[in-house]
Amino acid sequence: MVRMLQDSVDYAEGRIQRPDFDMQYHLFQRRIPDETYRKFVADALVNRFRFVSEMGRKYLSDHPEADAEAVLSYIDSLELDARFINPPTDRSGRYLLLRGSAEYFVWMERVLRDRIDIADPEEAATRIVTSPDALALLAADADGQTLLRAAELRRRAAGLDVLRTVAEDRSATEADLQRALEGQHWIFGGRYIGEAARRRLTPGDEVDIPLIRGDGALHVVELKRSMSLGGPLLKRYRNAWVPTAAVHDAVAQAVNYLVGLDENHQRIREEFGIESRRASAVVLIGHPALQPEVPEHEVNEALRVFNTHINRIEVLTYKDLLGNAERSLGEP
Repeated sequence: MVRMLQDSVDYAEGRIQRPDFDMQYHLFQRRIPDETYRKFVADALVNRFRFVSEMGRKYLSDHPEADAEAVLSYIDSLELDARFINPPTDRSGRYLLLRGSAEYFVWMERVLRDRIDIADPEEAATRIVTSPDALALLAADADGQTLLRAAELRRRAAGLDVLRTVAEDRSATEADLQRALEGQHWIFGGRYIGEAARRRLTPGDEVDIPLIRGDGALHVVELKRSMSLGGPLLKRYRNAWVPTAAVHDAVAQAVNYLVGLDENHQRIREEFGIESRRASAVVLIGHPALQPEVPEHEVNEALRVFNTHINRIEVLTYKDLLGNAERSLGEP
């Protein structure tokens, strides 16, 4: 029942598509034959593979010296540009894939979003970039790639500023921290390629942020409060600083998630295409400023020692996470 309610919310918010919802719950007692969807998917795959094959052959014809990696890179670039396909006015029913337009579209969208107040920057960027005159002007700009990289770094730096503000706010809740981290999986390092669409993968458990590693395995991010933890992060025990019960409880919660993911790994792989048997987790909790009487290096050292004695789970403070992300951007 919980899963049905969660799926209903996901469907209403656009995270689950109608065919999946129809097949799983048979809305209005009307079952759409599986063969209808099978044929639709098969035809779509046939056309896609035919297109990829034709593009690959054409590329090899124009570049006979190219190896397999070069062909795959070319196909990847087509994928980026496909989003901005353009219908020429002089050829009805035909479409033009503008090579190299993707980077200019993204750059233009971010310029409009970050520097000019405009209602719909994506729509405006599409209109500008798909204009032949504007496209020719942008394509002639040798600094396009540099501008694109600068815009992305600027976006990431702005995201870090938002997260830092929330992490240092003594009234911020876990929900506030989660909103500040949404869509910013890069903050956790280059090992992750994105976020999973579903947060509820096992009965009764809903992870805060489900990341996907480069090898396809799941990485769970468990969020706890930063400056409003409700108690200290460390305590003094036999002349050493050790984590308090709040840290141990958070780790135990992450352990329970991993146990559930292990036990349901086959179903999760079949239903969602996610490898959960090799899942790992990180617990984000607290901030050195929460205990100003404890030197920051003592906080870091205590958690480093603690992490060496647990498996598949890492404990980080929000300041640690921010510091790692800042270094990845080349900030001092």
